Parts: sequence; structure tokens; C-alpha cells
Amino acid sequence: MRTPSVLIVGTGLLGTSLGLRLKENWQVWLSDLSPAAEALARDMGAGSCYDGAAQPDLVVVCAPPDVAGRCVVQALENFSEAVVTDVASVKEAVAEVVLGCEVDWSRYVGSHPMAGRERSGAAAADCDLFEGNPWVIVPTEYSAATALQMVRSVALEVGAIPRQLSAEEHDAAVALVSHVPQLVSSLLAARLKEAPQSALGLAGQGLRDTTRIARSDAELWAAIVSQNSEAVAHVLGEFAADLRGLLAGLAETGPSGLDQPGRMGAVAKVVLAGNRGVERIPGKHGGPPRRYLEVSVLVPDKPGEFGRLFTEIGEEGVNIEDFSIEHSAGAAAGVARLLVMPTAGQPLVEALKRRGWQVPSAMNRGQ
Repeated sequence: MRTPSVLIVGTGLLGTSLGLRLKENWQVWLSDLSPAAEALARDMGAGSCYDGAAQPDLVVVCAPPDVAGRCVVQALENFSEAVVTDVASVKEAVAEVVLGCEVDWSRYVGSHPMAGRERSGAAAADCDLFEGNPWVIVPTEYSAATALQMVRSVALEVGAIPRQLSAEEHDAAVALVSHVPQLVSSLLAARLKEAPQSALGLAGQGLRDTTRIARSDAELWAAIVSQNSEAVAHVLGEFAADLRGLLAGLAETGPSGLDQPGRMGAVAKVVLAGNRGVERIPGKHGGPPRRYLEVSVLVPDKPGEFGRLFTEIGEEGVNIEDFSIEHSAGAAAGVARLLVMPTAGQPLVEALKRRGWQVPSAMNRGQ
């Protein structure tokens, strides 16, 4: 049986991660405008540098949305038999470029794996990057069923969960769940630029969680948001209206405290609305939200301690659904926050205490 071949155009985080995952069952060719980026992806084991002669079965364009459309058109022109998809995070703008050119539209299917991290480039690639995450498939009205099936099969092969949407539905959705969160995180982190060191020294996990993605690539995000500006502006407008309502409640005349009517209600309204919203976020692998128990464990800041903790949890037969690590400035220990099924929580707490670990707290959490 002939090994299928794929040409990955663009060897950044997504392209290199895709090559690393597909290489066991596909002949993977790599191409990038930067010879250094292409060579790095090759040296990481993601595939071979494209020789200019091979005719791939599939071309995956991993380019920013401002150039992805032109790259798709070029691939459709250069490879007359290949199915072509792109993984840009905006779909209407890319499809508009493709459908505006005289090429074989039947071989094009847009797509977008909802996977990434704050670090970019081939050096940050991970073969498990797509595991358990949605992969949105966005056909046009001209996409052939065979092309659609090939893109869907690739999504399944890399461990993703295929979801089919129209380009308009996709762009509205990612504005809400991806693009605006990036901007809000960046706006919050920007308030830290001139913060006194005494304030930054008090930073806890809440600030780290809400600003983690603020490290993202500015040029890439400028290209993404500019290509989806209408949908992003709509969500930001609703966010701004909520913020104005909160500000109005906090800015009532009179001294701070509980005696001034309106303040308590304004804050509670925002927090309760957030409670309702976060409860709608799907759980692991796109399933319904689930309730977990969060177990906090104090971990000494010494080599091997986290490894020992997880080894001993495994010996107790407990599965960790998710975890985070919190460090306090100047502390000689960190706090591991472990999410486990509620039925496993109390036995785990007792087992860890028996093994000598300090367990400050256990509380219910939704996810």
C-alpha cells in the first residue's frame, strides 16, 4: 500500500507539530520561506525539506491569515491533484481570496485546529498539540466530498475532534473564545508595565492564569485580529458595555465601603454572570462540564519533588484530570493544584498526608 504524502507549507508551531504527528504514517515534506525555520523543523524530526519535484496528496498551508489565501491559491495551481487546506485562525478572509481566483475550488477545504500555546515557532512544537482539541473544518460550497473526508481524516489521525462550521460561524465563534480573550489578557498585562515591584511581589496564580497568553506574538495577532475585525469589534463592544456598567456602579459618589448603595450589586452582577458563563465551557475532550475536587499540595522547591508527587499519586491509582503549579515570590515551596474526580479526592488527601505531604485544602471545582 502506497504511503500518502503531505506538504506542510509553513514550519512554525502548528506546521512542525503536525509533521511530528503525521510522520509515522505519511511522507512529510516541509516548506518555509525561511530556510532556517525549515531546517529547524527538519532537524526536530518533523519531515524532509521539500525537493520541489514531489507531488503531494495533501497540502497544508500553515501561514498567517493575511497570506494564507495566496498560499492556498499557489498550492492549487502547483499541485493539480492535491487536496489543499489551511489552518489559519480566520476563514472568511482566506476563502474570499481563494474563491476570487480561477483555480479548482473543489480541492480546497478550510480548517482550523483549535490548538496552540503562548510560545511560537518550531522549537515549541509538540506531537500531542492537537490531542483532544477541536479541529474546525470549513468547506466552501464547492468543496468535494473526497477533499472534505481527507481533511477530516487528518484531524482524527492527530487526535483532534472534528467540528464542521461555515466560515461565518467559525469567525464569530473564535472572536469570542480566542481572539477577544487574547486582547483582554494583553490589556490586563499592560497594566503591569509601570506597577511597583512591591505590588508584583504579591502576584498569585490568578494573575498568572489571566495573563499567560499575553506573551503571544504581537505581529501574528495583529494579522489575525485585523482579518476578523468586525466579529472581534462586536464582542469587544459587548465587553465594553459590561465594563461601563461595572464602572458606573463603582463610581457612585460617597466613601468606599458597604454603605453606598449600588456597589455590592454591580460587582456581584459581574461575578455571577461570569459564573454562569464559565459553567458552559465544555469539559475534557469537548464533553459536558464536570465537577472535580481540587486538592492543593505543598511541594518543596527541590529537584525531583514534583516527580515524586506524581509517582506516588500513580501508586495510589488516582488519575489527575488537570493540574496547575503556583509559586509565590521568595517562597521555598510551590503549591500543586490537582483536579481529581470527587470520589477520589478524600482517599487521595488521606494517602498524601500518610506519605508525608502537606495538603492545605481540598475544594470542589467545575470544569
